[in-house]
Amino acid sequence: MAETSRPPVRRPRNRKAQLAEAAAELFRKHGYHQVSVNDIAQSAGVTGPAVYRHFRGKQDILAHVLLSGMDTFGLVTERALATPGTPAEQLDALLRAVAALAVDRRHITALWRWEGRHLSGADRTKIRHRGAELISQWAIVLCDARPALSAADAELLGWATLSVYGSVSVHHVNPPRRRFEDLLTRLAAAVTSWAATDLPPVPDPVPGTLPGKQPQPGVAGSRREELLTAALSLFRERGYARVSMEDIGARAGMAGPSIYRYFPGKAAILVAGGYRMADRLAQDAEKAAVLPPEEALRSLATSYVDTVLRSDNIMANFVNELANLPDRDRKELVRLQRAYVAEWVRQLRSESALTEQEAKVVVHAALTVVNDLARTPRLLTRPRIAAELVELVVAVLNAGR
Repeated sequence: MAETSRPPVRRPRNRKAQLAEAAAELFRKHGYHQVSVNDIAQSAGVTGPAVYRHFRGKQDILAHVLLSGMDTFGLVTERALATPGTPAEQLDALLRAVAALAVDRRHITALWRWEGRHLSGADRTKIRHRGAELISQWAIVLCDARPALSAADAELLGWATLSVYGSVSVHHVNPPRRRFEDLLTRLAAAVTSWAATDLPPVPDPVPGTLPGKQPQPGVAGSRREELLTAALSLFRERGYARVSMEDIGARAGMAGPSIYRYFPGKAAILVAGGYRMADRLAQDAEKAAVLPPEEALRSLATSYVDTVLRSDNIMANFVNELANLPDRDRKELVRLQRAYVAEWVRQLRSESALTEQEAKVVVHAALTVVNDLARTPRLLTRPRIAAELVELVVAVLNAGR
């Protein structure tokens, strides 16, 4: 009998997109440094060498994922703004369209917020430029819809609105899709309509600090505190894996083995920062627990903003670097974080019809606004940024209620 020839195996045309999607999900779950090219290949059902037919390496994949995601965001924005209607109606269309995109592509949002620092200098520059273009576009839309809004305030609200959408990347809560999108739209609308009225007067600046930054707590002149502060700054700027103990010592003005008198290694520094912030927030949450719900939520918001601004955003570092913590400390800090969020959720639900899932979405949106804006140097120069952050958090919580 004649042999029958097998048809040639053809690679799917969308293999590059499949690899990018698989990589994005792995990066989101485990962090960039914990994922290898072979992990990506295995997740996509191909061999390691097959990945290199489409990408130069893992960094190239990350750049492709982020830049493609930002292109998609830009297209969604342009389409929403092309809809007929008044500026206010176009803004509403934009908020709904981006809410749908955020739910659909939440892993891209996570990578944009946390993993962009692992890109090459050229790709980081591209990301910054595209991000600036998007924020400028949003600021224009906001000023068209609200002519009395200043350019600086429009920029603030643009960043805060994107943080509401970005918050879906920090949790795994999945309300029914339509309710999820409607809730995100409502929270974002509360931010875009917020007005900086009745804020307290501008405080006198603390010498040597930005207007929005508060002095670091701790013992004056404490070398341990200086090392902790230096390390957390470096972790945020470069990522934990790219920082050595020598880097930390150099930033704090110390060198040699003397660094190890205070901390046995990097992980111990990250753990110390996490526990310090968790203890401070837990104490303030206990005080707020005895207040009426509305007062309690404002008290929690004020405490959280103050703590984040004083701590070089340890919480953001902690969330991003979980995989680098010792197992026991990681589990305990996650437990403390969840207990803290649960107190916000409890207070929010006590006077609303929100389900627990929906309340978690609202609370994470409020917290992410603080975390993101506190990492944006341009916004920290605003003289009333601390008070503005508190009011934005309250606006998000009230919209959820």
